[in-house]
Amino acid sequence: MAKALGAALLSTLLVAACSAGGPWPFEGDRLEGRDRGPFAPSVDPRGETVDGLVVGHRLMQAGQYELALEAFTRAAGRQGLTGEVLVALGSANLGLGRLSQSESQLRRAIKVEPDWAEAWNNLGVVLIEQGETAEAAEVFRRAFALDNGQSDSIRDNLRLALAKLENSDYGSETEQDYKVVRRGSGQYLIRRTSG
Repeated sequence: MAKALGAALLSTLLVAACSAGGPWPFEGDRLEGRDRGPFAPSVDPRGETVDGLVVGHRLMQAGQYELALEAFTRAAGRQGLTGEVLVALGSANLGLGRLSQSESQLRRAIKVEPDWAEAWNNLGVVLIEQGETAEAAEVFRRAFALDNGQSDSIRDNLRLALAKLENSDYGSETEQDYKVVRRGSGQYLIRRTSG
């Protein structure tokens, strides 16, 4: 009797596995465009991807600099090292505290797009973080001139850099806010705290 019960169970499992709704994914196992069964749905190769820069900027706003850097790196693979990609990479590295990498990428960005105020501003933030106050003030002046004074963030950064340049004790006791900006409506705040 045990053999008969085992044979019946085996044949039931085989029939279930071979039917259209069984546990194995077959070509015909689709129900209204979705895969059936316990396995992950397949990838649609014709599906549209979201731009890595858009994803990276959203991650930057959320303070997820490492993930943003990965998204910007993917964007660089698709678009090449454009000025916008270089600024994005530099800004993410700045958020991670990788000042040398950030400075290198932002200097490359201003060579590619020398009239982009945001790139100059972000380079100024890196320089001020490295203690290069005089050069940072000049870079902020250039960003302010290119922007025609339209950006509050760039104006505030220039004001802070000039105050720090005039009074060398300015940075030792006061918390400073320098804003990293990007093309478009968003801006990022990089806060340097004392101690």
